Amino acid sequence: MDHTWFVATVWIGMALVASLISIRTAISVALIEICVGVIGGNYLLLDPQPEWIGFLAGFGAILLTFLAGAEIEPEVLRKYGKESIGIGVLSFLLPFLGAMAYAYYVAGWTSEASKICGIALSTTSVAVVYAVMIETRLNKTDLGKVILAACFVTDLGTVVALGILFANYSIWLIFFAVVTCLALMITPRFTRWFFATFNGHVSEPEIKLLFFMLFGLGWLATTANSEAVLPAYLLGIVCAGLFQENRQMVRHLRTATFALLTPFYFLKAGTIVSIPAIGTGIGLIGVLLAVKVAAKFVGVYPLSKLFGFSTRTSSYTTLLMSTGLTFGSISALFGYTRGMITQEQYTILVTVVIASAVVPTLIAQWLYQPTHKDLNGNWQK
Repeated sequence: MDHTWFVATVWIGMALVASLISIRTAISVALIEICVGVIGGNYLLLDPQPEWIGFLAGFGAILLTFLAGAEIEPEVLRKYGKESIGIGVLSFLLPFLGAMAYAYYVAGWTSEASKICGIALSTTSVAVVYAVMIETRLNKTDLGKVILAACFVTDLGTVVALGILFANYSIWLIFFAVVTCLALMITPRFTRWFFATFNGHVSEPEIKLLFFMLFGLGWLATTANSEAVLPAYLLGIVCAGLFQENRQMVRHLRTATFALLTPFYFLKAGTIVSIPAIGTGIGLIGVLLAVKVAAKFVGVYPLSKLFGFSTRTSSYTTLLMSTGLTFGSISALFGYTRGMITQEQYTILVTVVIASAVVPTLIAQWLYQPTHKDLNGNWQK
């Protein structure tokens, strides 16, 4: 008997439950979906392995990353370049060095495993931050846009470090880099012409064009031993100006992404957490989480204050920059599949990454979410 429809019913039912809990608690639905996924994976034996679930989850991550990139307005980068770059660089560098040093000198991990640890814990989750920005509507403020831009800089540092430290050079990597560069140069002008010519049809050809480009670049990325979310993010950035001119299309794309695709991504992220493994490695998990968050605070908080953020918005920014999920889990899986880290180390890293998606964001939303006064008085410049 084909149980596909039953499995789909269970997954979308859990997504519905997560949405209702999110509405009642005013907590980001992304975080609730992760927690619901943990329960489903450990107590309901929710299986994240079916290929179609993996595809929907992967496509959700790609579209979420693309939309996050599209929220980064070029004008904001020009206006707040030093804030975005400064916060983003320190948000990557200090946790990378701190986590790598702790894993190597204190936990006794190998050199390669320590590098993977540093990379996995240096990230900031664009997926989680973008979801929070949308729900709180901070994506429409300069503060929200600067945080998203800083997330991009942080994750770009993660990808560059992964590429430099564990490069696997081949003709496909060169081909992927060349095609991506050409696509990024051609896309803004071509899509503007395409949207102007075919916009307004019920079949949404402009959205299909975006899917075509995302699928094509994603295929090249995975063939070149890279990750599909990287070109999706870059493509979103070059499309940012165009998106400001086509808000109706953005709403349609965002609705499809958040209603169907991202629940599978966040639920699947939760199902990979093993509660028994958390019990055995709880000490190291707690320490690594503390190392990551402390390193983020050492780098991001004082710099935010230097740039004129209030104490509240500095704390909020630092906590959101402390989140991790997409690139962190990707980095951990990269190390595990290539034999650089053990299964136990992989479980520890993924648990820390997911915990960093939940704990700092909950604290930020409960205690430090910017008020109207904070935004207008301190960071709506």
